[in-house]
Amino acid sequence: MCGRYALYGPISRLHEQFDARIDELPEGFGPRYNAAPLQMLPVVRQRPNGGRVVHLLRWGLVPSWSKDDSIAAKLINARAETLAEKPSFRAAYKARRCIIPACGFFEWRPGKHGKQPYYIHPADGGLFGFAGLWERWAPADGMTTDTFTVITTAANDAIRPLHDRMPVILAPQDYSTWLARATEPERLDRVISSPTVVTVALFPVSKAVGNVKNDSPGLILPVE
Repeated sequence: MCGRYALYGPISRLHEQFDARIDELPEGFGPRYNAAPLQMLPVVRQRPNGGRVVHLLRWGLVPSWSKDDSIAAKLINARAETLAEKPSFRAAYKARRCIIPACGFFEWRPGKHGKQPYYIHPADGGLFGFAGLWERWAPADGMTTDTFTVITTAANDAIRPLHDRMPVILAPQDYSTWLARATEPERLDRVISSPTVVTVALFPVSKAVGNVKNDSPGLILPVE
């Protein structure tokens, strides 16, 4: 599962790593040290002409056929193994894929003093590109909402001691394949089933990250 992550630093990093336009983000959009479900967060999508753009979408996917958006909190993650089967995800898997930029994400490890959060990030200080899906939901009043979900897979050796699931981390060479609408299903399956190539570092952090109201640089600092 991935229920919290962080994205901070210059927004220009999104253009540098994902070759995406960033001029459509609201002026003054700031860092997120505790990005949480139902928040508006940056997502990389591809336009029909092939150009990439960063938009703010709400975390928690709402299928186009849903009667209301109460399902969003239950669909913050999608299992890679069943994307083509689940009604909530299969249409988006065919045509509405995206990349979620992140500096790192949080996972909790059970212990004798309660659950201890850990911050997991690229060892080289770069950005993760999580595989994601997005949907456009139009309620009765006609106000459309674009939402997204983070795709997860079985945890690798580094993360398995904390949790048995982790986000699908795309290799940069797979960004175009993942975003292109015409990519064959077999190639998509290979992209999200490939072992994670990013070397990660992790350390325990403050339990304050458990409260979505907390959002400060101190949340990504190691603690004893």
